[in-house]
Amino acid sequence: MRTPFIRLALVWAALLLLLAATVVAAHLPLGAAKPWISYAIAFAKAALILWFFMEMRKEGAIARLAMLAAGIWLIMMMTLSSSDYLTRGWMGG
Repeated sequence: MRTPFIRLALVWAALLLLLAATVVAAHLPLGAAKPWISYAIAFAKAALILWFFMEMRKEGAIARLAMLAAGIWLIMMMTLSSSDYLTRGWMGG
């Protein structure tokens, strides 16, 4: 019983450190790298939550494949939506 509690407490501490990294990165003058650093931190937080709190490490291959497919689909939809938004400059207005 003690080991899962310690593991979850460590993951929670890691999430708090990543939160602090997000706040620090938001205030640093990183230029064009700022979004990519923010995406990397967000990916790390999502991976920790999926792996430990949602217990994906205990799931089978099919559940992991479904999770991966959903993530890829979400990335595709966000990419297509942002490309549509970014190319609307020609409309004028």
